[in-house]
Amino acid sequence: MSCDLLPTDVPGPHYQGDVFDVIGDGWDVGIFHPPCTHLAVSGARHFEAKRADGRQQEAIEFFLKLARAPIPKIAIENPVCIMSSVWRKPDQTIQPWMFGHGETKATCLWLKGLPHLVPTNIVPGREPRVHRMPPGPNRWKERSRTYEGIAAAMADQWGDVRQMEIAA
Repeated sequence: MSCDLLPTDVPGPHYQGDVFDVIGDGWDVGIFHPPCTHLAVSGARHFEAKRADGRQQEAIEFFLKLARAPIPKIAIENPVCIMSSVWRKPDQTIQPWMFGHGETKATCLWLKGLPHLVPTNIVPGREPRVHRMPPGPNRWKERSRTYEGIAAAMADQWGDVRQMEIAA
């Protein structure tokens, strides 16, 4: 599995290369969004082929390598996936509607040294829009996009490591 990060969609500082080249550089917090293509239960019908050719095992090893990184505070985000049975259950499952988006998309968080995310803006109008996306070349990218409200909650609630340590 390639460990290279995708190009950024927005301007700003962004490292693009093998994440494991910089993972031991003294980070306080690591928030990881590993590819879910070979792990998500939504693709369970393809698991037999992915196990047979090694893609699933490679994805599992990548996920676990992130989880075991030498970083004191880690969050790994993925949809409902086999890591719940292969490794351990997630610490928290969140939904976009808990953070200002009227959609459903269960998102699991495996946490190390970080508190659960607290919902910031619970909204009605919960629809499974992500699951109804039409086929297309960028469908995978659109389906995996992190909602702005969730990203903002992560930044606001986990962004000040010193404040978290004082509160603990």
